[in-house]
Amino acid sequence: MIAQILAAATILTTPILLAAIGGLVNRQAGIVNIALEAKMLVGAYVAVVVSSVSGSWELAVLAAALAGTVIGWLLGLSITRLGANVIIAGLGLNVLAAGALGFVMAITYGSSGTLRLPDMVLLPRVLPQGVEGLPLVGLALAGLDPLTVLAWATVAALPFLLGSTRIGLWLRATGNAAPVVRAVGLRPALIQDAATAFAGFFAALAGAHLALYSIGIFNEGMTAGRGFIALAAFYFGRNLPWPTAAACLLFGFLDAAQIRMQTLGLPPGLIGALPYVMVLVILVLSQIRSQRSQR
Repeated sequence: MIAQILAAATILTTPILLAAIGGLVNRQAGIVNIALEAKMLVGAYVAVVVSSVSGSWELAVLAAALAGTVIGWLLGLSITRLGANVIIAGLGLNVLAAGALGFVMAITYGSSGTLRLPDMVLLPRVLPQGVEGLPLVGLALAGLDPLTVLAWATVAALPFLLGSTRIGLWLRATGNAAPVVRAVGLRPALIQDAATAFAGFFAALAGAHLALYSIGIFNEGMTAGRGFIALAAFYFGRNLPWPTAAACLLFGFLDAAQIRMQTLGLPPGLIGALPYVMVLVILVLSQIRSQRSQR
């Protein structure tokens, strides 16, 4: 049972972690991206359609990432060029994406709520099935897919990229002292646009993982608040890659545990609320910790 929960947690962590990576980088540039949920939905939808049409999971993932990048860039432009409020713009995009995708599904496929297309190609597994025999971690290793590997490889690379490269310095300086960045001849708005596009790229990959890992369908509610959980994760991790990844892994374990707990006959509604209750608890603890550090 522990091996099964570990395997499920590893996979359930991936979309949260991918979205949190994008949100973390965006926050480093000074923009709190509330619209991660919208980009996840768009990424999931595009991935399902392109996978069915092309018969290629690679093209499906690339198309989803491109769609998320474009939407992220447009969101960035609305904030940095048009002066839109960050929170209102993000929430508005979440509502717009959910409504627009439902409309497009109804018009294009005559479907409502759930879209299931033929000839879907799902994400492959990167390790041979023989690793299942390993104790405890065998099932988790056997279930690894390319996007899960990408997510953890990015977490490993981010401390260096943010802390020891020129681009990382530009991002952090833009988020902390935009006038200084402008004074040395750089354009903070352009850097923020690029960071928001980056967030769109990774959030769309998160949606593609949700759609293509095992079920191969799109559902209007399939993100189930994971974009907001990712937001809580990088806040709890104080915009640091490894603490953020640890928070995502915690949420993944909670999600996997509540799925297993439903088989015990406990109320599904109560159990399903467990990850979101923990989000609130963690945010409260994070705020308390922040206030104590300021004293």
